[in-house]
Amino acid sequence: MSLRFPDPRQRSAIAAAAKAAGISMQEYILSAAYERATAVENTFLDGFKASMARSGAAFDAEPGGIDPTAEQRAADQQARQELARREQGHAA
Repeated sequence: MSLRFPDPRQRSAIAAAAKAAGISMQEYILSAAYERATAVENTFLDGFKASMARSGAAFDAEPGGIDPTAEQRAADQQARQELARREQGHAA
């Protein structure tokens, strides 16, 4: 891994932090990048979980609009049977 820093103060600060942590500069930089990526991932997942909770609440608010009642299912079945009888009459 090639470490080039345009700002010598930045390199010195990172070198000092890595030395204080007792690790190499490469390991320090990779650890920092991993921590940042993990933090971004956790922020995304928290937002996704909140979105899922809101969506679930919206669907729970009107369950009758999604699932047909027993009467609606019976009416649908009767209509399908009548339609099938009509189609059989035309085929004969």
